[in-house]
Amino acid sequence: MQCHVLYGSDIARDLQNLLEVDDIALIMNSKHRPRCIIEFISQSIRLLKLEDSRRNVLESKITCFHEGIGLCEQLMGIPIPLSYTRLTSRFLVLWHLTLPIILWDDCHWVVVPATFISAASLFCIEEVGVLIEDPFPMLALNDLCQKAQKDIEEAIATENVIHAHLVAKRNYHSKEHSPNGWPNS
Repeated sequence: MQCHVLYGSDIARDLQNLLEVDDIALIMNSKHRPRCIIEFISQSIRLLKLEDSRRNVLESKITCFHEGIGLCEQLMGIPIPLSYTRLTSRFLVLWHLTLPIILWDDCHWVVVPATFISAASLFCIEEVGVLIEDPFPMLALNDLCQKAQKDIEEAIATENVIHAHLVAKRNYHSKEHSPNGWPNS
């Protein structure tokens, strides 16, 4: 997803530690790479022998991820029209050029810092609007991806430790019981 929303990203480099080379080649040849990766994940889940409840939870998470991709693509695909940005800039320049002339009789030299402060604040607001148009380069997506990967690895490790602990506990308690299944007295 990170590579899909950022221009100039190297998806092969980002996936080299997560997928095998032939899988990466298949993804690189697809027209919509996030959808291809989602299909990889979906089919992998189907191949696993999971309980229905766990499989349903995973499939719902994949559906949420797919919806998120659609939302991000909408953000990328609906930019602020260039004519709107130009019109706003021209209006602000014209307004700030005429502001000192109009206010000179009432404010005299105070009009200079007032115009400067007004121009700086309004042009900063306009710049924020332009930056919001494409928010993805400003976000710490690499850090978010690394955190998600660490969280997943930690969840898997924790699940394995808990499973091993419970199996060992069950085996220990089964040795305390008599062959007929009743606890020893």
